[in-house]
Amino acid sequence: MQRRDFLKWQLAGIGMLGVNASMLTLAGKALADTCPDVAVVKGAPGAAARAAVNMLGGMSRFVKPGQKVVIKPNMSFAQGPETATNTHPEVVREVLVMCKEAGAARVRVLDHVLQDPELSMTRSGIRDICDGVEPGVCRYLTNVSFYQDAELAEGREMRTNAFMCDALDADVIIAVPVAKSHGSAGVSLAIKGQMGLIYDRRIMHSRYDLNTSIVDLATRVKPGLAIIDATRVLTTNGPGGPGKVIQPGEVIASADPVAADATAVSSYEWYGRKMQPRQVGHIRLAHERGLGNMNIEALTVRRIVL
Repeated sequence: MQRRDFLKWQLAGIGMLGVNASMLTLAGKALADTCPDVAVVKGAPGAAARAAVNMLGGMSRFVKPGQKVVIKPNMSFAQGPETATNTHPEVVREVLVMCKEAGAARVRVLDHVLQDPELSMTRSGIRDICDGVEPGVCRYLTNVSFYQDAELAEGREMRTNAFMCDALDADVIIAVPVAKSHGSAGVSLAIKGQMGLIYDRRIMHSRYDLNTSIVDLATRVKPGLAIIDATRVLTTNGPGGPGKVIQPGEVIASADPVAADATAVSSYEWYGRKMQPRQVGHIRLAHERGLGNMNIEALTVRRIVL
């Protein structure tokens, strides 16, 4: 859900209670004044993730009681957290706990992993830490039987692919990527990371323009919340590394995945230099197609240190 949509939802709910128009205006203004567009928190991974979501109004803003949630981290590589190729397990755990606290009826932590699935689950540390919250909640899905063909009505190049059934059935998708470079796409963040929810991602490299098809995918798979793990950032040789890893110690959160990605791009050096969001093809295209806002100067970005 986008921030604008959230405000409309809140206003509609208040309206059902018979509150007059002036109070609706005040309520909307209060929400707009309270929550930044982007929250950036420096601190320990789990605590920073929770604080960033709280700055946006808390997980209950995004997950309602009884809803089905898919959390999409990076856990494709059989490597430890120090390599910054996978999301830090403590960030994933905290997001999972917050979803359950918000009353989610079902939560799945899912990825279509690239390397050996069992080794990726073990070495990333994500499955073990999630099992401590709810056994079996974290899954890698490599068998085609877990996918269902679906159309992308707004796609300009990619018009169909097979999506994880859980993703198609979810009420809320939460993107929880690690911040890392990508040899083909420039960076891999919240928008690009949704490629892990489809079966045939290779076709996006071979048949289609990669940046256009990433945005095509974003028209169908729309995270309601993006939480970017920038506790460590793989700034070169991504997505699999090994490469240069910096340690900003930050977590970036936004209801707008484009804004979250743009903030991550502008906050750190990539390939040894500063970059602007417009220099990343899929971020620029997502902005131009109305899927979010990459203009940092027009966003309210609030930063805190724990």
